[in-house]
Amino acid sequence: MKNFWLKLKKPIYALAPMAGITDSAFRQICKDFGADVVYSEMASATALAYNPGKTLAMLKFSPKERPYVVQLFGSDQKHFAKAVKLVQEGIKPDGIDINFGCPVPKVSRQKAGAELFKDLKLSREILKTVTANTTLPVSIKTRTKVGTVDVLEFLKNVSDLDIKAIMIHGRSFAQGFSGPVDWQIIKKSRRYFAGIILANGGVVDKESADELLKKSKADGIGIGRGALGRPWIFENIKNQKPKTKSKEEIFKIALEHAKLAHKLKGRRGIVEMRKHLCWYVQGLPGAKKLRERLVRVENLEEIKKILNL
Repeated sequence: MKNFWLKLKKPIYALAPMAGITDSAFRQICKDFGADVVYSEMASATALAYNPGKTLAMLKFSPKERPYVVQLFGSDQKHFAKAVKLVQEGIKPDGIDINFGCPVPKVSRQKAGAELFKDLKLSREILKTVTANTTLPVSIKTRTKVGTVDVLEFLKNVSDLDIKAIMIHGRSFAQGFSGPVDWQIIKKSRRYFAGIILANGGVVDKESADELLKKSKADGIGIGRGALGRPWIFENIKNQKPKTKSKEEIFKIALEHAKLAHKLKGRRGIVEMRKHLCWYVQGLPGAKKLRERLVRVENLEEIKKILNL
């Protein structure tokens, strides 16, 4: 299959993968506001290998989401070999991404995510297995450093493998999700990687996106937390004159998001929307009282009533 990454206009603005957040409803909303690429929630290669039904259902997507990349995590080569074939045949996304950056304990306990990053030998073998079992473009997501291994050493170790893109969260494992973003190491990554480089971390508006792009010399930006409750960040970054959304506009976007979540998942979609609704009202007058009501919503009518729509 063709490498879609090469067809994208630079700079590329991608919605970064976030577990429990970047489901189809949120991806579609971000696409509406100009996200160039969207990633799935992180999916377990082991779950796909043993009991794929539930995970495959989670990975389904709408054609409007293309280019759409499925992100996998795990640490077993055989599981990855089976998982990537299932995803390619059953989901038919545009690419497959392997997570080497997740710091969540339940992922680390499986020697996956950031823990896998530290094991250069196993990381390389898994990437070899993945690229050998799919014709889709393979990408990876990492942090700048985990333990004593940094992203430059990691990339040097896999520089001969057929990896098309990398998203680098510009913080170390120890930093978590706070502290300064190391744009210098992202810039240096070009020495060992010829594909698409996306810089990730700390982007909350056009100014921070432009600064990270300029300093890192990356091909684009991966936006994660900066899009929570503000999916129009993609539109703002791409426009020369970012437009502030009014409260009424924000409420309408939140309701459209909720309607889509309900359509795709029913009541579970509404329950999962509670956190999104709280993010949407953050910073607005009366946000605290709104959040107190929104965290308990059970249906669309309640959301409409609270938002006066």
